[in-house]
Amino acid sequence: MNAISISEAAAKRIAYLLSTEPNGSKLRVSVLGGGCSGFQYHFEFDTKDLAGDDQLFEKDGATVVVDEISLNMLNGSVVDYVETLGAAAFEIKNPQATASCGCGNSFAV
Repeated sequence: MNAISISEAAAKRIAYLLSTEPNGSKLRVSVLGGGCSGFQYHFEFDTKDLAGDDQLFEKDGATVVVDEISLNMLNGSVVDYVETLGAAAFEIKNPQATASCGCGNSFAV
């Protein structure tokens, strides 16, 4: 089975953000074509019912949904939340990525 993990920092941030969203919301992580390296990560909160190929991952009140096609490119990845002096953002640590852009939102496999 394909899987991703959620870091403690990401779980805390996702749980906090979900508390401000409508009931039943989930963080959907997907891979889209585009970006400077060929593919890009996409994050959105939605309340849609799960599709047949969606996989649900949970940790400490954080719910993340990934569709099957995206999961093939994210298998083994860690969803993290990183805070630095100048920014705070979700970050995907993807062992399948062979290259990525400077901003970390675009990758190649």
